Amino acid sequence: MIRLSQLFVRTLRDDPADAEVPSHRLLVRAGYIRRVAPGGYSWLPLGWKVLRNVERIVRQEMDAMGAQEVHFPALLPRDVYELTNRWTEYGDNLFRLVDRRGADYLLGPTHEEMFTLLVKDLYSSYKDLPVSLYQIQTKYRDEARPRAGLLRGREFLMKDSYSFDLDDAGLQLSYDTHRATYQRIFSRLGLPYVIVKAMSGAMGGSMSEEFLAPIDIGEDTFVRCTSCDYAANTEAVTTALPVISARDTPAPKNVPSPECPTIATLVALFNKQYPRADRQWTAADTLKNVVIMLRHADGRNEPLVIGVPGDREVDMKRVAAQVSPAEVEPFDDASFALHPVLVRGYIGPQSLGLTSASGIRYLLDPRVVIGSEWVTGANQKDVHVAHLVHGRDFTADGTIEAAEILSGDPCPLCSSPLEIARGIEIGHVFQLGRKYAEILGLSVLDKNGKPAVVTMGSYGIGVSRAVASIAEVFHDDLGLRWPRAVAPADVHVVIAGKGNDGTSDFAESLSVQLESSGLEVLLDDRSGVSPGVKFKDAELLGMPIIVIVGKGLAAGSVEVRDRLRNTITEVPSESVAAHIVTLARSDD
Repeated sequence: MIRLSQLFVRTLRDDPADAEVPSHRLLVRAGYIRRVAPGGYSWLPLGWKVLRNVERIVRQEMDAMGAQEVHFPALLPRDVYELTNRWTEYGDNLFRLVDRRGADYLLGPTHEEMFTLLVKDLYSSYKDLPVSLYQIQTKYRDEARPRAGLLRGREFLMKDSYSFDLDDAGLQLSYDTHRATYQRIFSRLGLPYVIVKAMSGAMGGSMSEEFLAPIDIGEDTFVRCTSCDYAANTEAVTTALPVISARDTPAPKNVPSPECPTIATLVALFNKQYPRADRQWTAADTLKNVVIMLRHADGRNEPLVIGVPGDREVDMKRVAAQVSPAEVEPFDDASFALHPVLVRGYIGPQSLGLTSASGIRYLLDPRVVIGSEWVTGANQKDVHVAHLVHGRDFTADGTIEAAEILSGDPCPLCSSPLEIARGIEIGHVFQLGRKYAEILGLSVLDKNGKPAVVTMGSYGIGVSRAVASIAEVFHDDLGLRWPRAVAPADVHVVIAGKGNDGTSDFAESLSVQLESSGLEVLLDDRSGVSPGVKFKDAELLGMPIIVIVGKGLAAGSVEVRDRLRNTITEVPSESVAAHIVTLARSDD
């Protein structure tokens, strides 16, 4: 039994000043976590119990699928990460340190190298495979802007697992097994989820999916089709290509366009002075060329120009996902001065491309298809060019999914409208393939005695992030509302009497009965605390069931509040224990 009179906890009436989202606000106010530094939190007893409950469910399901648990150090040597170049590629996100002998170390942000080398060290035959290994381990990433409490920190608890198979068919089976295990885990945690196509990014591999909890405060934006089962992170959405109607396109024509600082003013100018015969000009007729700077892991800076239809903005998150591990930086005044061919506000594709005199790489959004006609910059101040045709008048070095995704865009599978939602990433699964195995030399002898490179899968769940995600889903204006599977206790018994009216004795006896029935009990036995304060604390702390033993006891009744179902019931005191047990087990 947990007694509030002895529990190390202090609830707060006011929100913490840095709290941006409900989970952060409520977990701090309810005394589950305390901030130590930006992106770093201490876990107090109640919060630690929730974290361990989440961890227990994750571990049970991983064990049930046949994965085996290992544990690596968080402090890792530089040389291992040099082998895969991630000592450099991770850039500023890596916590680096030097020991007393001058040797370089890092705090592990992820452990692909360690898992791979461990299997290489111990296994050498196809008979050893398949195998899946996992750990639940603290990770460290030097987030530039830690925010939202546990949702984006510099230190966080994560379950990461890796499958090792002889061939692609084995990898697919391991991947499917992990995917199904994740579905069971999140269902047991009570977390709603959507599985979406995702970018593999620097991880590499042939396939990647995210598990997102659809919550409005989430940092991930995803789309789902209103008709079929297509769903994807916006970074991974495949554009449905437009169909271009054949028409005779005039030769390119330079058009004076002074005082046109925006797409809207440019369109207005063209409709006024250079009207089309078939329809009005729109922003979708213009080609916007946006220049960014890529900072590569080797320190090299590269200008990159991206062309998108003028009715769309460039989605920098989509761009960043596709150019990773290079980092996207703004193209500042000094950069423009170094590249005079780029006339700010009037950049056109005519002088761009690796094979052009400028040598500046030029990529196009897929909507800019061969044969499409555009109004765009003429590479001269106050001049645009009309009737510029892709494939006839300019080319590009390739395509990049760069333009923002809008609600109502056509589904790439069935052309039905897409809807946009936000979510919190709670899990991610990758088919890594042979990238790390090839770099680190992980191979086994196959049935014919020949070396075969092992193929790998990588699978992650944010354990501490899951706590915050559950809090985001299960709360109301009064406080937290934990599902029983992760709650620190099943029942919160509140003594709301005067002490000499039998309420204390009844509450103590009831708590013992409930514990003997297998329920965990939090008993508010504090003296000198008003019933009103106890009620508010009970609602804030968020146990699934609250039992109020107060003045109603004299009339033979006890109040039972079901926080998850938001019901209040007066139950006869002689049958209240059985009622609570039945209510609690109905959540199993």
